[in-house]
Amino acid sequence: MEENNYLSSVITQFRYYKSLADKAMSQLSDEQLFFKPGSEVNSIANIAKHMCGNMLSRWTDFLSTDGEKPWRKRDAEFEDDHDDYAEVLKKWEDGWNCLFKATELLGEKDLTKVVYIRGEAHSVVEAINRQVAHYAYHVGQIVFISKLLCGSEWQPLTIPKGLSEDYNAEKFTKKDL
Repeated sequence: MEENNYLSSVITQFRYYKSLADKAMSQLSDEQLFFKPGSEVNSIANIAKHMCGNMLSRWTDFLSTDGEKPWRKRDAEFEDDHDDYAEVLKKWEDGWNCLFKATELLGEKDLTKVVYIRGEAHSVVEAINRQVAHYAYHVGQIVFISKLLCGSEWQPLTIPKGLSEDYNAEKFTKKDL
């Protein structure tokens, strides 16, 4: 196994999920970013702010402090504070930048260390896997709500519906050199 294969794979996964959410959100208007599909459903802006808060809390001083920082105000991440689109995207980028800075500094020897989230011990691998799952869950929400809001104007993020055979035919006819 290649050294840091797990780490490079995880960073690739984080980048993939970020790109899906970025592409989905780029299709939205300001109004759509803040739209709440129901009284108990978060807007995409709320989800993005929550993910940012989680990332800043979990990945700041990842190896040396509890992942739930005392300065985090989780409940405020879900408040409708009427930020504008640019402010939400700035927070979004801040969270991801914190995550990538922390994960890119990790080495193979760090994987067996123990970190804490809300006082609960996790191996570094467990903590990372927990975050991959958490972010993938929320990115799925962002994509789903975006798709609902865009309707027929939606631009697919992966293989467009009905084009799987064409996609596969193209992929399987290309030869690796």
